[in-house]
Amino acid sequence: MSPSDSSPKIDTPVTANRTASTQSCTIVIFGASGDLTQRKLLPALYNLLLDGLLPDNFAVLGLGRKPLSDDDFRSIARKGIEKFSRQTLEPDKWKSFQSRLFYCAGDIVASDYYGTIRKRLKEIESPFKLPGNRIFYLAIPPTSFAPACEGLQNAGLVAAPDQEDTYSRVIVEKPIGHDLSSAQAINTAIGNVFDEAQIFRIDHYLGKETVQNIMVMRFANSIFEPLWNHKYIDHVQLTVSEAVTLGTRATYYEGAGALRDMVQNHILQLLCLIAMEPPYSLDPDVVRNARMDVLRGLRPIRGEDVEKMTVRAQYAHGNIKGQEVPGYRREEGVQPDSTTETFVALKVFVENWRWAGVPFYIRTGKAMPTRASEIAVQFKDIPQILFNANPQIPQAPNLLTLRIQPEEGMALRIISKVPGSKARTHPVEMDFHYGDAFKAPSPEAYERLLLDVMAGDTSLFMRRDAVEASWKWVTDILEGWSAYETKWLPEYPAGSWGPVEADRLIHAGGHHWRKI
Repeated sequence: MSPSDSSPKIDTPVTANRTASTQSCTIVIFGASGDLTQRKLLPALYNLLLDGLLPDNFAVLGLGRKPLSDDDFRSIARKGIEKFSRQTLEPDKWKSFQSRLFYCAGDIVASDYYGTIRKRLKEIESPFKLPGNRIFYLAIPPTSFAPACEGLQNAGLVAAPDQEDTYSRVIVEKPIGHDLSSAQAINTAIGNVFDEAQIFRIDHYLGKETVQNIMVMRFANSIFEPLWNHKYIDHVQLTVSEAVTLGTRATYYEGAGALRDMVQNHILQLLCLIAMEPPYSLDPDVVRNARMDVLRGLRPIRGEDVEKMTVRAQYAHGNIKGQEVPGYRREEGVQPDSTTETFVALKVFVENWRWAGVPFYIRTGKAMPTRASEIAVQFKDIPQILFNANPQIPQAPNLLTLRIQPEEGMALRIISKVPGSKARTHPVEMDFHYGDAFKAPSPEAYERLLLDVMAGDTSLFMRRDAVEASWKWVTDILEGWSAYETKWLPEYPAGSWGPVEADRLIHAGGHHWRKI
């Protein structure tokens, strides 16, 4: 091919083959009888098997309090795969997969349980000739992280980070704490047993295809980077809306709220990917350092700014897709005087040269009209001349929209001439859908993330300093809210896009929320 040949290249590799360093291993799941394991983890492992991405030699040991046999656990796994897997159950593949599933019942806080786990692992790994590489998935409440890690260490089940023949890795589910001090305590407890390189703090949003594509979109296309700054971008909107209400999560949600549940982890990580400087390589720590710089650059929201830059609210009685739902305070398990927010909107600034003066508007909430996650980058208006000369009918600005869910893809709004003899313009969208373009469903986030853990790739996982930096920023807001001693939050009807206070927040900057 000559240097001048500009025909597109397909499947250009950007990293080494992830499966190349995936070694035989045993995956030990704490909380294996729970919802996450049945809905996400076991179907993800099964899909990796179907795709030929799991190591040829592996085993899965489920741990939980429920007294289940191996066959009981396999039955639960089959039901989960039949209901939640993106690929259908294939009898031959299932037979092979289920033969690698095992279960061991016990109490996490009982010291003798870990001796039983060690014995069970030996019984499982010996016939399969597994080398002792182990991944411990803590799908359990954060209060159980410390006893689980200490129990594994005391039983001699944690390999040293510099041990060459075997490895030990631990996956930690959110939430990692409920404020800065609790996050530091949890990180210290885990860090006393595992080295930072062995710890994988999982955020499933970072495994989604569109989130993965943010870096590719920004740094593999020369048309975007020169425009990706305060000179050309007017503002950015990050929306994560949930159509569901509280459901059965009152115990957790009453102590969390939308800020802790969604902003501290998912949304701040999306902001980091949008706002980060170009990393000089795809080395995991280089990429994570670039994301960390964004967290360090967030303008603190304290004192009077808490009222000016934040809005929190609760959903009231309303209608979602034809179904009547009660207000938050009338949900089972919620205190009648609760001030836990189910909606939050924020106006955020990143204090550096690239983003000086550009507002990032964040909103997330439950009981909203639809389930959607998107990032909208709005570019600045063109001058009020030529095709934008009529101030009564301003031209729509260019807009880049990244859809994370439910339909993954992106759209770029440009202005085009309307066919005809008159010089009329109209906004049109260049729309890209992953499913249409590649004719295949995207892998589930947990598939990608589990595979990365097996390969030892930490790129998509949060480092300790990032967790604590995000909690530090969020804790300032929480303390500000606490100082006002609010006894009643604004409300928004279930099935709406939030309270009028959120509209006022964005209108103050001359902007409007996008209609999704």
